[in-house]
Amino acid sequence: MNTAWSRGWPAPAKLNLFLHITGRREDGYHDLQTVFQLLDHGDRLDFRVRADGRILRRGELPSVPAERDLTLRAARALQAATGTGLGAEIRLHKRLPLGGGLGGGSSDAATALVALNHLWGCGLEVGRLMALGLGLGADVPVFVGGRTAWAEGLGERLAPIELPQRWYVVLHPAVSVSTAALFADPGLTRDCAPITIAAFLSGVGLNVFEPLVRGRYPQVARALDWLSGEGPQRGERARLTGTGACVFLALDRHEQAASILRRLPGGWQGFAARAVTRSPLLDRLAADGVSGS
Repeated sequence: MNTAWSRGWPAPAKLNLFLHITGRREDGYHDLQTVFQLLDHGDRLDFRVRADGRILRRGELPSVPAERDLTLRAARALQAATGTGLGAEIRLHKRLPLGGGLGGGSSDAATALVALNHLWGCGLEVGRLMALGLGLGADVPVFVGGRTAWAEGLGERLAPIELPQRWYVVLHPAVSVSTAALFADPGLTRDCAPITIAAFLSGVGLNVFEPLVRGRYPQVARALDWLSGEGPQRGERARLTGTGACVFLALDRHEQAASILRRLPGGWQGFAARAVTRSPLLDRLAADGVSGS
């Protein structure tokens, strides 16, 4: 057995280009509509296969206890579903902020499912991996599928969508947003009329969480206002991704994004990323001789 580290498995970020809640389900969860835009920026994971079946995390992630680590949970879910006797050591190189609305934990879990399915020789089809991912979190399936997508339901009903090539500036205000508190807020709009892909492409769509986050977190409001004022054209508006706290602005060229980042106020953090239709995770899989979805 090859016990060398398999390195450099991407776990890309996502942006919610809009986010509507169209209703509340009997089980208490919400139906939504959104577009998941994948980026060429994210975390990286390394894996080393073990013969003894143990799943181990290498390196520290102090704010995420091992029992809550989605990456470890994903590995164990795949192990249980396939009955493999193999295990793995997993090392995470974290670049995405925790709780930023960029899907970092979900993307890490998806990369663990995809990479270990290959490294363990499990042979599960993408649809089965996506189903396993849904049991870990609503955002995991889109990262397993590896395509920028229109999403409905809990976020698991996905349809590939072709979008213009854009660059994004993403800012992370130094604040932690409580997703649970936002979903419990009586001011949350939960009855958006469903829209079509054509309507979204014509400019319809907003993030229903943005007004709540603006009111609760002045740091996010300042970031939204500052970034909106830095766009090269009038009328361009920064948006919140997910439930926050990260905000983003769409741009045509990398040079525009780099220019904005050079003007960041002191103490602020951000990055520039290119929109991608196909996840870099699929390219990494193809580099190992496996065709992607």
